[in-house]
Amino acid sequence: MALRLGDVAPDFTADSSVGEINFHEYLGDSWGILFSHPADYTPVCTTELGAASKLKEEFDKRNVKMLALSVDGADSHRSWIEDINETQDTTVNFPIIADEDKKVSELYDMIHPNSNESFTVRSVFIIGNDKKVKLIITYPASTGRNFAELLRVIDSLQLTANYSVATPADWKRGEDVVVAPAIKTEDIPSKFPKGFKEIKPYLRTTPQPDL
Repeated sequence: MALRLGDVAPDFTADSSVGEINFHEYLGDSWGILFSHPADYTPVCTTELGAASKLKEEFDKRNVKMLALSVDGADSHRSWIEDINETQDTTVNFPIIADEDKKVSELYDMIHPNSNESFTVRSVFIIGNDKKVKLIITYPASTGRNFAELLRVIDSLQLTANYSVATPADWKRGEDVVVAPAIKTEDIPSKFPKGFKEIKPYLRTTPQPDL
């Protein structure tokens, strides 16, 4: 069955570009982002891994551990990393899971036969520190992923996990957020002392509460 939001992210042990990894142990108390690639030495994915590695400090600030995955082996990954570092002017600084037997791909439903019967689609899973899946996005092979957008989503997920708020369209860290509908308007001042704006009875906004 396909993974759904709120499911516990399946655990696995697999070889990687940095040696054997147990997924849940690797995450520990951190959040995680797992993103798959159809195969090594693919052009779009080469640029993605370069972009992701340049943002690793930003993921670290958010306590998010990064993991990539491809159906090729660990030796191939290590060789591909040399190309990525050279062409993208970076240093890949997180593991790439080797999934030659496609066990992880099957656990995470990354093989979509209507797209390709043997390669993984380009999926992204964001996993909370409770090991539950918080977000799933699947991209076609022709469209490169936006890792700045994934950081924005993580900011929203981590904020809304701790406060009774939601984030509006195009929200970025530091902007006003939406008060959860379950909170009565008269109760907002005690929960959000920075103040609030009532645009409609069902649409109330408040400054980001953790800043």
